[in-house]
Amino acid sequence: MSKTMKGAICLSLAGTIWGGLFLAVRLVVGAVEAVPLVWMRYILAFFALYALGCYRHVSWKIDRKDWKLLALVGLIGQTLSIVTQESGTLLTSAQTGSTITAATPAFMVLFGWWILKERLTFGRIMSVVLATIGVLMIVYDPDNFQVNLLGGFFLFVAAWTWALMAVFLKLLDRYSPIVLTFYGLLVALVCLAPYSVWWLATQADYSLLLTPQVLLSIGYMGIISTTGGFVLWNEGLLYMDASTAGLFMFWQPIVGTFLGWLLLGEPVTLWFWLGALLIVVGVVMAMGRPKKA
Repeated sequence: MSKTMKGAICLSLAGTIWGGLFLAVRLVVGAVEAVPLVWMRYILAFFALYALGCYRHVSWKIDRKDWKLLALVGLIGQTLSIVTQESGTLLTSAQTGSTITAATPAFMVLFGWWILKERLTFGRIMSVVLATIGVLMIVYDPDNFQVNLLGGFFLFVAAWTWALMAVFLKLLDRYSPIVLTFYGLLVALVCLAPYSVWWLATQADYSLLLTPQVLLSIGYMGIISTTGGFVLWNEGLLYMDASTAGLFMFWQPIVGTFLGWLLLGEPVTLWFWLGALLIVVGVVMAMGRPKKA
């Protein structure tokens, strides 16, 4: 199997897993705030990653010169990006969140060109444009499109910080994806702990927090989404450049919309299928592009 195909499989699986995250988050709305929610899912993921790393006998050693960059990955990606994404979604709507975060691949193309010197070709730009149009066709509903300036700002920050993290990870691709994700989560856990512990001790309503649907949702977010999703994403980045990898994030609204139709009875129209087709075309176009200038 070619490296491109391996990368495509890993990134597609990550996008699919993160598409299911929309449903999990919806089930915990009103029971937990964004910061402690991220912190709790990261605790589960932290131990799961450590067990996985021990099972696969990975090396936990990081060169001293790479610690600063790895700390930035944890601060920018696992902390700032995820917290602003969930905060923005709570303040707006799933449609708004999906639309604004669809800008992530475009930022990855720009950061990949600027930092990694990846080629900024017309075909690559068109692949991002087609996939973005596809996402807009899927998530935009004129009768149910809520705009909140603060929420929109949070989602915009989430989009470009995630793209920047992905580019930084390419500079650390000599390390195991498990190790990179593990240390990134460790940074995030330290940053989010003070507020999360305070909230759990003084503000949490445990009659809501300990219900089966909330616990299962947090379990999915921690074990499946954070552990499996991040590892698969980082693994996929080893085989593809950042510009191409970013396009696989477009699987999230496709999967999220499909699961909403399947499990929650949300309507799926012709716009969904047309948008999904454009996303597939955009991803295929990007996979065929050269990697380096």
